[in-house]
Amino acid sequence: MNVEEYKKAVLKQFNSYKTFAEKTISQLDEKDLFWQYNEESNSIAIIIHHMYGNMLSRWTDFLTSDGEKEWRNREKEFENLATTKKQLMQNWEKGWNCLFDAIYSINEETINSDIYIRNEKHSVVDALSRQMMHYPYHIGQITFIGKMILGEKWKSMSIPKGKSEEFNKEKFGKGKH
Repeated sequence: MNVEEYKKAVLKQFNSYKTFAEKTISQLDEKDLFWQYNEESNSIAIIIHHMYGNMLSRWTDFLTSDGEKEWRNREKEFENLATTKKQLMQNWEKGWNCLFDAIYSINEETINSDIYIRNEKHSVVDALSRQMMHYPYHIGQITFIGKMILGEKWKSMSIPKGKSEEFNKEKFGKGKH
């Protein structure tokens, strides 16, 4: 696989995760984004703020500086700092754009570079794989919180529960074998 094919595959995956979270967020009222099950739980707003901080830290100048930037305050990411959905979504976009710009910048020369995260050496591919595990973990949390808040008003983004056979019939023209 060449670098451009790899980047296309990675971008496709990250975009699908991003879209999944956005479909959850779009179903929620602004107040829902700040709801916490209890004090130890994160709200969707906190998760977004953490992802934003992580993305900026990991992907700003990722080829030339450690992915854990001195200016990052990870502990503050777990406080409700944003006050509006608009502010949250601006940060969300800024974080994702930082990641996507970093991916777009990878080329034949840099794909085999060593980069550092918390002073630990990673290949560019390893660092992307690491984040491809981290971000969906949090997007799953966003989705789960959204489902808890919405209950039966939740609109599934995949095959709804109890609808697999119907989906298969429509998609493939067949039912259960």
